[in-house]
Amino acid sequence: MISDSRPIDPARVAAATAAHGLDPRQSAEVRVLIPTGYGLNCEAETAAAFALLGARVEQRHVGDLLAAPEQLHDFDVLAFIGGFSFGDHVASGRVYANRLRFRLGDDLARFVADRGLVIGMCHGFQVLVKLGLLPGPIAQRGDAGDRLAPQRASVIVNERIGYRDSWVRLVHEPETACVWLSGIDRLECPARHGEGRLVFADAELEAQLAAAGQICLRYVDAQGRPTQRWPENPNGSPGGAAALCDESGRVFGLMPHPEAFLYAENHPRWIARREAGESPAFGEGLRLFANGLRAALSR
Repeated sequence: MISDSRPIDPARVAAATAAHGLDPRQSAEVRVLIPTGYGLNCEAETAAAFALLGARVEQRHVGDLLAAPEQLHDFDVLAFIGGFSFGDHVASGRVYANRLRFRLGDDLARFVADRGLVIGMCHGFQVLVKLGLLPGPIAQRGDAGDRLAPQRASVIVNERIGYRDSWVRLVHEPETACVWLSGIDRLECPARHGEGRLVFADAELEAQLAAAGQICLRYVDAQGRPTQRWPENPNGSPGGAAALCDESGRVFGLMPHPEAFLYAENHPRWIARREAGESPAFGEGLRLFANGLRAALSR
């Protein structure tokens, strides 16, 4: 087990919480779990995002979590990070998702049913989709307990074969219930993946999810229009689909990396943006994590 993340300067925490309308004393009540190991990465950036907003963050090896699944229920937020678990040898996130489903599936379903918050970024999104947590819902409730839904979507190899690493523009679907995106109309952040094309079991499911606002972020071009065109859409997802949430809006996954845009200086054009008066102290990605903490505090 890796315990609490590296402490962040209290002055920065005070500035970040104030900028996002959070009370650091309340944020400190939120416990965030980041599973690590088996080729996962991005744990430092993800831990920093939550810790900068005052939350208590713990990183625990997936093996330790599987050995004692009940520990999951000590947390309010579960964050699935980027990386290449098990080398992505079968398909991105497949082995990891199978291991979680068969050894932690009931606890994951119960965590969501108990109004827990879940976020998955890049590889974490691939895992959530292959677990059935996205688009969800939990398949069974009642005396027999909660069960994960069957997989109804997938994240597959990019339409233009190859690993693409670039910044992308995203637009928020206005009808979505996703609590992580509250008040966020547009978002820029890096995307870096070779398997990011979101596909669905059938056209009817895709239409239902779109109508319900569960396809909650889309890649857009310079004019702000959803696009399937490369390079604005790095993977060719139909309709520019970049993210999903479940019916509750508490389970959320996206292919880009908001945890890589915590400070204004992370943006490749930060100097030009600053000179134009368009650069706040913190990166746009941090707003998303602040929303997650607010939703956790309202449980």
